[in-house]
Amino acid sequence: MKPRIREAVIVEGRYDRNALLQAADAVVVETAGFGVFSDGEKLALIRRLAAERGVILLTDSDGAGSVIRGHLLGMLPKDSVKQAYIPEVRGKERRKRAPSKAGLVGVEGMPPETILLALRRAGATFLDGEDAARERKDELTRADMISAGLSGSADASMRRAALCRELDLPEKLSGPALFSVLRALVTREELFALSDKISEKG
Repeated sequence: MKPRIREAVIVEGRYDRNALLQAADAVVVETAGFGVFSDGEKLALIRRLAAERGVILLTDSDGAGSVIRGHLLGMLPKDSVKQAYIPEVRGKERRKRAPSKAGLVGVEGMPPETILLALRRAGATFLDGEDAARERKDELTRADMISAGLSGSADASMRRAALCRELDLPEKLSGPALFSVLRALVTREELFALSDKISEKG
């Protein structure tokens, strides 16, 4: 079983997210690269997660990753942020035809053990034993998303957008990203109460 991390992990894109989730069980938020600079809703979500459970910044080791990291550090309370760094490795990711401008492999190209080591060095809070079991017992499942009409139904996207408005979350969150964030912010009971409220509003 993958180790579970309490903090939300902030990465640049979906391939980084996939790499992280191969290494650990965590709430993950993507910045969409530099898109986070102009996305007030995404920044508000990151601030919220920082206040409620803390965040770990895990960006690429190139110049762009440093700029994104620096921007987020300036927007968040220092005591709620941990920083994870991957090593500078020359090369390219498998899916790319050519190396990046900096010629470095990003988070997406790192093996799970390297990502885990970076998280440990950053001081990530690994939940073990009873803490992890308690969180897993109370957390949402994909089946709950279906039961609440947020996945697998004709009006699921409309209901997800309505839920995001209720929770002051970015409406553009993808289904998997919303699921990850909801696991961090609401209980199963709260989700179904919100689902009923959305249904009543029609």
